[in-house]
Amino acid sequence: MNSARPNAPSHGDTPANGADTHRTRPAATRRLAKAARRLLPVTDDPDDVDALVQAAPPVPLRDIFRRFWPYTRGGRHRLAVILAFVVLGPAVDAAEIWLFKIVIDDMLIPRNLHLFLPIALAYLGFTLLAGALAFADDMTSTWVAERFLLALRSEVFRHVEGLSLGFFERRRLGDVLSRITGDVDAVETFLLSGIVNALAHVMRAGIFLGVLLHLRWDLTLLALAIAPLFWLTARHFSHRVKAVSRERRRRTGSISAITEETLGNIALVQAYNRQHWEHSRFQQESLGRFRAAMASARLGALYTTIVDIIELAGALLVMGLGTWELTHQHLTLGGLMVFLTLLSRLYGPLRGISGLSNTFYAASAAAERIIELLDQRPQITQTATPRRLGRAHGEIEFDHVSFHYPGTTQPALTDVSFSVAPGQALALVGASGAGKSTAAKLLLRFYDPDHGTIRLDGNDLRDLPLEDLRDNVALLPQETLLLHGTVRDNIAYGRPDADDEAIAAAAHAAAAHTFISQLPEGYDTVVGQRGRLLSGGQRRRLAIARAMIRNAPLLILDEPTTGLDAESGRRILQPLRLLMSGRTTILISHNLLTVHDATQILLLEHGRVADHGTHHQLLTHSATYARLHHLHRPDDTPRIQAPP
Repeated sequence: MNSARPNAPSHGDTPANGADTHRTRPAATRRLAKAARRLLPVTDDPDDVDALVQAAPPVPLRDIFRRFWPYTRGGRHRLAVILAFVVLGPAVDAAEIWLFKIVIDDMLIPRNLHLFLPIALAYLGFTLLAGALAFADDMTSTWVAERFLLALRSEVFRHVEGLSLGFFERRRLGDVLSRITGDVDAVETFLLSGIVNALAHVMRAGIFLGVLLHLRWDLTLLALAIAPLFWLTARHFSHRVKAVSRERRRRTGSISAITEETLGNIALVQAYNRQHWEHSRFQQESLGRFRAAMASARLGALYTTIVDIIELAGALLVMGLGTWELTHQHLTLGGLMVFLTLLSRLYGPLRGISGLSNTFYAASAAAERIIELLDQRPQITQTATPRRLGRAHGEIEFDHVSFHYPGTTQPALTDVSFSVAPGQALALVGASGAGKSTAAKLLLRFYDPDHGTIRLDGNDLRDLPLEDLRDNVALLPQETLLLHGTVRDNIAYGRPDADDEAIAAAAHAAAAHTFISQLPEGYDTVVGQRGRLLSGGQRRRLAIARAMIRNAPLLILDEPTTGLDAESGRRILQPLRLLMSGRTTILISHNLLTVHDATQILLLEHGRVADHGTHHQLLTHSATYARLHHLHRPDDTPRIQAPP
């Protein structure tokens, strides 16, 4: 955002109403899609529901201003300073140009060299003043723009972070990252830079127009006769500019999505020799963006050429009439030269004003993607007056709970009921897809049940603050999740205020202290992205230490021995027993040998409770349980004993 420099035209969970945006596209979207297809005949249809990343629904310009203007709060008082520069900058330019008339008419033609020193000093003064104004304008404009970006980007990140788990399970992370980074920058171009440049163009045009009218009103009216052509040209190009800009933004999001997905799973890609296929996907989206960029460049070049021709036509008309008046001594040579110079300065703001629509339409494509993101609403919300919980005792009850994931018809859980007393261990067993992990997600309120109630200490989870609920739960997920940081950082993630003594105690309890001490930097060793510099067993013990230090009354163990060999599994037995001791535990497993001594066991089949009881009871009266049990040999996997 810089008011001192004229801008050239630019060349780039569910919605709140719950509607499927891909099948209820308004007519405006379809028109933009058709325009994009005309400009990009060889690219994928941006309105295709199977596209990697969908284009955001169109939003009127006035609504974009209304949505983002509040984020200028805190920097609006400096906009007044910028507006002062908007006035002073063109005034200094006009004064310098008028001084050129004095140089020609009063010094060069009469050869009056006595005026050289005062004119030279005047030029020096104007140059220093223009430089000071440009410096102050740059600093102020940068402060306002960066303050706006700071507020908007922080709000977008805070909003996305608060969306429900279902949003992230359905959306491509790379596209979300592209919106938070690049698209937020483009919103500033749309809002602040657009407004300031519009005002700057208007002020520059007004000042230069006033000087031109004072110099020769008849030549000025002749020059203004072509002004409507600037507006008509910009209007003709504006919708095409928006169409290709939307396509560029969509393709940029697709490129980010493929990059994040491929590099985040690079071990799988390389192991299966899928590099060529992933590169082909990347190349296809990059080629689509290239074609969109070329279409944008063609539009920009064509627009600039047409506007240059219009500007040249106006200058030639003025030059012809001015030369005639010069020969009849109605105008001095200096006056004509200054008039032509001022005219070129007038046409710049005029073409800038007419081209602002192209700039706005190009930047609005990014703003629409941010608005679509901000319009997502969490599926899980809490009541206006939630019931404070404090530290829970740990009594859990599922009361006729049924649930299916959004966008699916097959229920994940159907009429599931059970209860767990404080300190007891409940094992959820069954084949993959039986609904075991779904129950854990419902307990953490990543989703709410379609029917039935889940209670904690007799309280409906929907009546409790989400923060209170999750503060009472320690989760050991099936996939061991570690952050790119030190060992200390990853353990303390369970309790950020933990000191070094508490961290070391948790590591000892998790049987992790020994291997941590052998690492190059001990607790300050960086574990790498997702902990990939550690073995699977080491990552698992760090995760147990993280759950230990949280000291929550509820514990969810999701397939605690998955991915570990028998020896590694045996090594984490004692840490797991310590972790479960005194806590209400939900143990999820499809391997029945890990749940022999749970207080009670629920056998799930296709989302329903097929049977329940202790291990020995189920072995005697459940054929399904017995069959699952005999799939595993006792020496394959260690047994986890429930706490006393």
